[in-house]
Amino acid sequence: MKLVYFAWVRERIGRAEETLDLPSDIVTVADLMGWLKGRGEEYAYAFENGTVIRAAIDRVHAKPDTPIAGAGEVAFFPPMTGG
Repeated sequence: MKLVYFAWVRERIGRAEETLDLPSDIVTVADLMGWLKGRGEEYAYAFENGTVIRAAIDRVHAKPDTPIAGAGEVAFFPPMTGG
């Protein structure tokens, strides 16, 4: 699965994107975030407060309990404000 990181999530992880084979027990966005936290210090730092990170599955905003099965891309980004 392709994972894409934006803004300070990208800066903390140190990469803009990567393609990973996920374990079969990763079912939801929240599961994925929890699994990523265990991949190393930089991921733990990026996802330390998962409640503020937003996700999109195939460019559609997704909640933490959204299933990721069949997704081609999951993106993570901080909350945004606009004007």
